[in-house]
Amino acid sequence: MAQPQITGFEELAKQSVLYPQEKLLAVRKDQNSLHIGLPREVSLQENRIALTPDAVGILVRHGHEVWVENDAGKGANLSDHEYSEAGAKIVQSAEEVYQAKVILKIEPLVEDEFRYIKSGTTLISALNLPALEKHYFEKLNELKTTGIGYELIEDKVGGKPIIRAMGEIAGSTVLLIAAEYLSTPNGGRGIILGGITGVPPTKIVILGAGTVAEYATRAAISVGADIKVFDKHIYRLQRLKYSIGQNLYTSIIDSDTLGEAIARADVVIGTMRAENGISPLVVTKEMVSQMKPGSVIIDVSIDQGGSFETSRMTSHKHPIFKYNDVIHYCVPNIPSRVAHTASTALSNVFLPFLLQTGTIGGIEEMIYANRWFMKGVYCHKGTLTNSHIARNFNMRYKDLTLLLAARM
Repeated sequence: MAQPQITGFEELAKQSVLYPQEKLLAVRKDQNSLHIGLPREVSLQENRIALTPDAVGILVRHGHEVWVENDAGKGANLSDHEYSEAGAKIVQSAEEVYQAKVILKIEPLVEDEFRYIKSGTTLISALNLPALEKHYFEKLNELKTTGIGYELIEDKVGGKPIIRAMGEIAGSTVLLIAAEYLSTPNGGRGIILGGITGVPPTKIVILGAGTVAEYATRAAISVGADIKVFDKHIYRLQRLKYSIGQNLYTSIIDSDTLGEAIARADVVIGTMRAENGISPLVVTKEMVSQMKPGSVIIDVSIDQGGSFETSRMTSHKHPIFKYNDVIHYCVPNIPSRVAHTASTALSNVFLPFLLQTGTIGGIEEMIYANRWFMKGVYCHKGTLTNSHIARNFNMRYKDLTLLLAARM
């Protein structure tokens, strides 16, 4: 029997020379390309991430480089594989991802993260002035870091897109939280949120008339609750009624009716936002002590100091505590409960900003080219361009000198 002819083909195949090999897709880069890092969040059980894989794909196609720390999107059900397929580089440690020139994250840096950040880095994150100590800003200044507090960034029409997006989510979510803790198994009053035939509706008091209040009111109306809204400013109450499109019980906060309404309420939701860095304290201990046992307080503004004298910050792992048998829910990052939705909303805001930044030539060029953007907070070697926030900052940290730039 004739022996088969040896051609060397088998040996080549064994060495995998003829098998297709993976290769990263080449992308165009220029001098305006951004190097963006997305670290995994390590504070306050934060589950959100600032960019989705779809947004990363668009940035990469525009010539930008995106590094994602492994499992950074896991809490929002966004996998490393999705980011990799979108063109991101998956890095295995925080030390690696902080090599990027632009760090985009949700929460402020924690102590351990300061050792990774490089001098001259641009840090885009929440600022949370009331929750941060003086040494946080001292370290940013020492590193000559450009820090942008994204919740204070304003758009061309004076709105705050991040606050608006997260407010819509928080407002829609607080009614779900209220329903959960009003239930008997969670130590609540054992009542249904809303009302049914022959049973008086749940009484809900909302403090503030902003975005959170608007969406909480919409949700409360849909279940048939009895709603009362209080705010410091008449124009906000008028705007809320116009947005809702129907008549509501509204009143200014500085009135005798507030205490009475809170005493009768089943749920009180605090949505007062900071006007000078810290949210106003509206509800005293005495007022809380008059509330019914098993009633619920949800302090949405706890990240800005809180609107209730009895509030203290909690987490998703331990979200509630009781004061005088009144349940307090004081988690500062409520949108993190629905991390996938919240991450998509954040990404929708950050993507156009980053694309425009790359077009203009960099973060600082973006800031100074857009006067409306300057109304946000910008820290660079101790500079705050929002005069109201900066003034409050200097009052709090009198021995830490900061320059006050005029509002543009």
